Amino acid sequence: MIGRIPDNILEDILSRVDIVEIISGYIPLKKAGRNFRACCPFHHEKTPSFMVSPDRQIYHCFGCGESGNAFKFLMRHERMDFPEAVQLLARKSGVILPETKSSDNGANSISTELFKINELAALFFEANLNSQLGAKAKDYFLKRGVKQETLKLFKLGVTFDKWDALITYLRNKSINLSLIEKAGLILPKENGGYYDRFRNRIIFPIFDIRSRVLAFGGRVLDNSTPKYLNSPETPVYVKGRNLYGLNLAKDSIRENDFVVIVEGYMDFIMPFQEGFKNIIASCGTALTNEQARLLKRYTNKVVMVYDGDKAGELASLRSLDIFIEEGMDVKVVILPQGHDPDSFVLKEGVAKFREVVLNAYNLFDYKLKILRNRHNIKEAEGKRDVALEMLLTINKFKNSIIKAEYINRLSEEIGIGEEHILEELGKIKAPASRFEPVKEVSKRNLQINPTERLLIKLMLEEKNLIDKLRNTLAPDDFQDQRVSKIVSTMFELFEKGKNIETSSLMQHFNDVDIDQILCESLFLPELSMDSKEKVADDCVKRLKEEKVKLKKKNLHNEIARAQKLGDEQRLSELTEEFHNLIKKFN
Repeated sequence: MIGRIPDNILEDILSRVDIVEIISGYIPLKKAGRNFRACCPFHHEKTPSFMVSPDRQIYHCFGCGESGNAFKFLMRHERMDFPEAVQLLARKSGVILPETKSSDNGANSISTELFKINELAALFFEANLNSQLGAKAKDYFLKRGVKQETLKLFKLGVTFDKWDALITYLRNKSINLSLIEKAGLILPKENGGYYDRFRNRIIFPIFDIRSRVLAFGGRVLDNSTPKYLNSPETPVYVKGRNLYGLNLAKDSIRENDFVVIVEGYMDFIMPFQEGFKNIIASCGTALTNEQARLLKRYTNKVVMVYDGDKAGELASLRSLDIFIEEGMDVKVVILPQGHDPDSFVLKEGVAKFREVVLNAYNLFDYKLKILRNRHNIKEAEGKRDVALEMLLTINKFKNSIIKAEYINRLSEEIGIGEEHILEELGKIKAPASRFEPVKEVSKRNLQINPTERLLIKLMLEEKNLIDKLRNTLAPDDFQDQRVSKIVSTMFELFEKGKNIETSSLMQHFNDVDIDQILCESLFLPELSMDSKEKVADDCVKRLKEEKVKLKKKNLHNEIARAQKLGDEQRLSELTEEFHNLIKKFN
């Protein structure tokens, strides 16, 4: 585990990573002059106002004010704590972090411990598969067409019919039983003690986007029940936040600009093994808005592949409305009866699977096709039932043009005037609140003195000005205490010969307002090189004048208060101070 991280190591990490590369791994960035622009990942917006500066290695949203460096982005976007963000970027940049003694393990986060336990469990299950006792399970995989390198890539494994095999293994690694239980790997007995959750099953480790083992899925090889068993939710595993295989598929999804979603582990593994890489699995659970947003980092286009026996299930199609709510394009593939993606690829080949995917039905068209087969649209009741079901989907579209087009097409299909369909649409409530509501974000208006903000920009851009200004400015020359804190820190770092790059400077404060002030200052309009020193001089002069003006105003108010109270001694002192101030600066 890592100990306290020295400032120079944090600076080294930030100097080696590229914030554009980091952020573009989560959201699509577009070049905008020297910077990059995108829709903010921290609040919903239609017009992109999220800016990333490769020069300064910072980001800033002009819509909500969210600002920071690479560490802050990962902490905010991935809900990491600071040590986790540092560890991730240290690995990425090749920086070695200091370690603490094992006696300090209590300071480590629970999530780090659970990831460690999950990784150990995955290695144990995988070793079982490659042992003599695992021959039956391994033969099962091989007969289903899974190659040796695929077994290794996905760390597939097996558990035997023993009650405490994993417990014994992990206890020998000095792992605490309560932590193993918290990881969801063991269950308590009624009369005391524990037993393994997964027994006599083939095992599929479930990975997060960073290829850490989050949880496990298990399947029996006989007729015992339950056939499938998954890890419960834990502090590191929330079912609705992850998608199986996304850690391996994300680059291909971005490259192909669409993603195929299947339901089971093997339905993902076989197409992926055969070269169809832009694919993930939902593992049979209901899709969530969080999963849709996770995919939206890489593409806006989704193709859902269902087994042939789900050809007419409206409930399955309704779940796809989640993607429509997120503004994504959705298509549907129904495989021939008796086939799932696993068996289809084995029998027909991956080229045929790709062909079927590329000829997917538009969700609107496929749903309408099912409804027409189910209801008689020559009868009024049939028209009503088709219209009601289709309007539930149409109502989810946020784009008015798309919504109008589908209303027009529905009108033509069932022979009912658009005005009547619009009337029925008006009776449907807004999308139900079983999903997380869209948050309206108001930008924090920090109301910083423009002169002070401009001076920060100049000092960050021209380090030689810091040396000059520290001889003419004092912290109390600034009206805003946050700005005073920034400038004082910059002076102190300069005197020590330390780095004053913006991304590194942020590490000296734990203050979102200061992050926003720094970033907003840097995104002010550029000044010419020739004018920067003169502008700095003008700023200093203006600050001094404003300081005196404020001092006069305060003294004037205090004098008025002393007069009202009849405090002659206090009045005399304040009057003298006021006259001395005027003499000094006039």
